[in-house]
Amino acid sequence: MEERHEAVDGVLNLFSKANHDLTIVQNRLLKEFQQIYPPNANPMKLVSRIKKIQDDISSIKDQCRELLAAKQNLIDKASTTLVGNRSLLQRLQASTGIFVTRDSDDTAYTNFNEIIDEWTVQVRSRIEDEGRESGSSEDINQLLFSAIVQGN
Repeated sequence: MEERHEAVDGVLNLFSKANHDLTIVQNRLLKEFQQIYPPNANPMKLVSRIKKIQDDISSIKDQCRELLAAKQNLIDKASTTLVGNRSLLQRLQASTGIFVTRDSDDTAYTNFNEIIDEWTVQVRSRIEDEGRESGSSEDINQLLFSAIVQGN
């Protein structure tokens, strides 16, 4: 048989009564608000919806960070692969005596670099428009995330 101290029993009873009283107050408020306010303006429902939106925003921020990290990883890998392949192609061209393609003559390489540069400029300009400083060493994903979150 489990023995408890009287003080513990008193505290447990106090908490049980407080929980019961709070449930009664919640139910009374819910009924009162349903009578006074239309369904779409009920303060309790609005608070509940705001809480859910806040939880959703937190989750979306986490997903956005993951997506941006994956995007940066893709850009880094694509850039590394493209530069590496270009270098190998130029060495192959040079070793076979074929005209070596210059950067300005390689359309795919030029387009890729333009897209990356435009994206970087777009993100940085949005940050600067919002009054934030953008250091050249900052991660482009952090800049984008900041722009998205601050813009909303």
